[in-house]
Amino acid sequence: MTQKKPVYFMGINLRKLRKSIFSKTTYRGIVAVIATVILWELCARFEVPIIGMIPAPSSVFSSLVEQLQDPAYWECWVVSYDRVLSGFIIAQIIGIPLGLIMGLSRHLRDLSFPTLEILRPIPPLAWVPTAVIFWPTPEMSMIFVTFLGAFFTMVLNILGGVKNIDVRYIRSAQSLGSSGFDIFRRIVLPATLPSLFTGMTVGMGITWAVVVAAEMIASRSGLGFLTWKSYVAGDYPVIVIGMISIGIAGYLSSAVIRLLGDRLTPWRKII
Repeated sequence: MTQKKPVYFMGINLRKLRKSIFSKTTYRGIVAVIATVILWELCARFEVPIIGMIPAPSSVFSSLVEQLQDPAYWECWVVSYDRVLSGFIIAQIIGIPLGLIMGLSRHLRDLSFPTLEILRPIPPLAWVPTAVIFWPTPEMSMIFVTFLGAFFTMVLNILGGVKNIDVRYIRSAQSLGSSGFDIFRRIVLPATLPSLFTGMTVGMGITWAVVVAAEMIASRSGLGFLTWKSYVAGDYPVIVIGMISIGIAGYLSSAVIRLLGDRLTPWRKII
């Protein structure tokens, strides 16, 4: 029996993609979501304590239809994504090299690690008042806060990945005459990639949480502001729409990172 040749589109194996979409895992996820919505609807209709106070999915859906036709709703998506990606990309540009250098240089690690450990426990939202004061525009202050949400996670994950490399691999390469660049390219970087993508995934989730809260405090646009404005106006179905939109946006962002990580680190797959 001959094996079917893989079909690729933009570097994506379409056969594997189709298999993953129509897999049992996907069906189970769909069933779980449908069951949750049905349970939510029943709790709302029968006024179950606490849960019954949340707007029913039927009323949320009717409001969602209106929101989907409103350009302002999609503008909130674009604005929030722009802030998240701006802060996240800057965090990668600074955090990845810094984490690698700290992992490879003991002297730099001894100098910079105490400062990072002092700043890291400060919640990113605690920086909002300071950022609003010292950055010239509210937009720059929110990007700075989202940058902080991903930066420390990236640095620490990469630093941990470098420190966990078996030193015997490096010594073996040195004994065989490998240059420092070859050791970095063939040993350090591949061994650090899993930690790098883990840090990116966790950092993306933190970034979304931070930007939404920052939009509630210091913005007049974005999904966070949409949720807060709906709360002030007492439009409870739109509050739920805002929360679900934030969840979907965060999920899609993390899914892209996980997909990229799976493609660049295929050796991590166990099953």
